[in-house]
Amino acid sequence: MIESPALLTDLYELTMAYGYWKKGFSSMEAAFHLFFRKKPFGGSLAVAAGLETALQLLDNFKFSSSDLAYLATLKGEGGRSLFEPEFLDELSSFKLSCDIDAVPEGTVVFPYEPLLRVKGPIMQAQLLESLLLNVINFQTLIATKASRVCLAASPGPVVEFGLRRAQGVDGALSAARAAFIGGCTSTSNVLAGKLFNIPVKGTHAHSWIMAFPSEVEAFEAWAEVMPHNLIFLLDTYDTLKGAKHAVQVAKKLKLKHFGVRLDSGDLALLSRKVRDILDEAGYTKAIIMASNELDEVVITDLKRQNACIDLWGVGTHLVTGQSQPALDGVYKLSAIRKNSSAPWIYKLKKSEQIAKVTDPGLLQVRRFSDGSYFTKDVIYNSAEPLSEKWEQPSEDLLIPVARGGKRAAKVPTLQESQMHAASQLQKLTPAVRRFLNPEIYPAALEQSLSDLKHKLLGECE
Repeated sequence: MIESPALLTDLYELTMAYGYWKKGFSSMEAAFHLFFRKKPFGGSLAVAAGLETALQLLDNFKFSSSDLAYLATLKGEGGRSLFEPEFLDELSSFKLSCDIDAVPEGTVVFPYEPLLRVKGPIMQAQLLESLLLNVINFQTLIATKASRVCLAASPGPVVEFGLRRAQGVDGALSAARAAFIGGCTSTSNVLAGKLFNIPVKGTHAHSWIMAFPSEVEAFEAWAEVMPHNLIFLLDTYDTLKGAKHAVQVAKKLKLKHFGVRLDSGDLALLSRKVRDILDEAGYTKAIIMASNELDEVVITDLKRQNACIDLWGVGTHLVTGQSQPALDGVYKLSAIRKNSSAPWIYKLKKSEQIAKVTDPGLLQVRRFSDGSYFTKDVIYNSAEPLSEKWEQPSEDLLIPVARGGKRAAKVPTLQESQMHAASQLQKLTPAVRRFLNPEIYPAALEQSLSDLKHKLLGECE
């Protein structure tokens, strides 16, 4: 963990903070919302993740002496300092006092719905933008990808295998964490296992086989040193011969529990042939694991071809979100007021692109259910009376997670967040969950908020 995340930001956040301070806006309050616009991976939804990581970073949000010394070196045109010494003195005593509301990790969310709301001094709320987007965008993207992979593989479990292909150390750790929320049962990343209490799984590489005079000897040695973690990698030389060698070793050593892994070739055809070899030898309970550039599309196709695969190892396409390398999450101002006792002044961003017009107010999301499935979401302004009467069972999604800069809610375990995600996904109809041309889940503005938005659009200059 870094000493402090205060400089994990874009420069313009600091220059705006300086501007707010310089113009005497220190007492002004603001409300910002974090949301995304485009549905990831061509689906209909996202799975929220990254909140606890973000809150842990905010617990240590301060400007250290080395941070301030570095900021003092920054120059603008003509070699003049970007920041006055008095502003850096102000930062030296910075203490976060914002209120934060957010959807719990594992909650299914839809475009334009706020995943998080920050309310507090405008300078503080502005400084949190880049950090929050960095953490929540990435982990939400990977949790969403994992949910798709796990839905495709169900009921077979999925192991997150992406450490060596992830974007750096933090990318690997954050991806392992988010993938677990999305449904993966374990990870190959041992440090992620330690840090997040995620089960770890692993087999062996081709180098183990190649280090011995023969494949049989390599399998025998592996069975001796790892009798309780016994999966033989079959495709170092010839997959079907490898399966026969695994059977030979199992019989010689009287093995009761073992598995095999396929990592190349026609996985559907090979898995069926390997299954036949194992079954004919009496090893009907021996599992077959598959890896090799898997994702939800490949897994779905393999299952359509009646592949005999019990366990899936998914790496590159999962931890990199390969078909969509980023979630387009944004963080937008929606209301300001002179101080905490003044009325809110609602704000929106107007754009020639309709998709980039923002929503005003202190936003909340109300989710409705018919008892079996979620039926619709309504985004409303929690600071104003509602024009609609709601009688169907419903709940608000954003809950208090910080008040006055301090934690305000019990932190769910990662396992609880995973179970929450699984429950949320099951409450969406199969038509909404499907990968190809999913049904659009109804999520819209409450009428009075819609009216406010149109009014403000007409007033924008």
